[in-house]
Amino acid sequence: MPNAPWSPERLAARLPFLDRRAALVAATRAFFTGRGYREVETPCLVPAPGAEVHIRAFGTRFEPHLGAGEGRGLWLRTSPELAIKKLLAGGAGPVFELARVWRNGEVSARHAPEFTMLEWYRPGLSFEGLMEETEAYVRAVCPPVVAHEGVATDLRLPFERLTMAEAFRRHCNGLDILGTEGDAARLHAAAAAAGLPPRPDESWEDLFFRLLLERVEPAIGRGRATFLTHWPAPQAALARRDPADPRAALRFELFVAGIELANAFDELTDPAEQRLRFEEANAERRRITGEQGWEVDEDFLAALDQGLPPTAGIALGFDRLAMLASGAPRIEDVLWLPLA
Repeated sequence: MPNAPWSPERLAARLPFLDRRAALVAATRAFFTGRGYREVETPCLVPAPGAEVHIRAFGTRFEPHLGAGEGRGLWLRTSPELAIKKLLAGGAGPVFELARVWRNGEVSARHAPEFTMLEWYRPGLSFEGLMEETEAYVRAVCPPVVAHEGVATDLRLPFERLTMAEAFRRHCNGLDILGTEGDAARLHAAAAAAGLPPRPDESWEDLFFRLLLERVEPAIGRGRATFLTHWPAPQAALARRDPADPRAALRFELFVAGIELANAFDELTDPAEQRLRFEEANAERRRITGEQGWEVDEDFLAALDQGLPPTAGIALGFDRLAMLASGAPRIEDVLWLPLA
């Protein structure tokens, strides 16, 4: 099969990128163990694969051998986040994991249905401290200048810290995104006033993401890396609200060379609020897909009830980082056996 990913020609073309990936793995372990982190391995089969509404998961079923008990549905994880936080509640942190994860339907030059996520969590680390550590890590393992699709970023420059409110003001004609407070009618009116006509059927979230993808993201993380911080509260996910302005959540994403590289939270520790967010996310998932999806992970909420210490944590797309570190144009170039 001359076109198979393991064919001598295709594998030889990928080997320089794969060798750089291997060096990146070693450098990553050295960076985090040198800072007192413990490497962990958490389960790939989980009762609930993740929290993000728009992510589709791969489902499976466990059937006990010889009928010993009842079977149950399980999922391939989309992130190790919930499992790692259970370990944090048990006192394991600070920890990191190079985790194999799965997301159904994702395929492009930057997406694969099976990929590696680097996640790390440090109890007691502040939101600002996590940005500092992330900047130090990316600088430590990448060349001074990285590029993708003609967009170059000089990692020697201080990483920009840009709030979502300022990003929308700057790139969406002065639009006050926090002032819309998750209300679709308010955002429609604000967008129209800013000369950005909404579509009649767009929800607040739909319009928010369209403006983010069309106006904000193409303008950031280019000449220098950008932390896009303080997301609107409806997009808090597993982050806690900003005590100084509860309309915003302590969440950031990192953009380098035009690529979204990482997503981070000052972690929510309130089990009651987290349950409510899970239930709202499940309802929105059913609305969007028409499918039941998965149930709330009660074991995770029990861990929060036990007590999750104040923690900052981050999920970084390791394959995307390997693309930047090696100069690979496609994610398949840094995978040993990409999906054929």
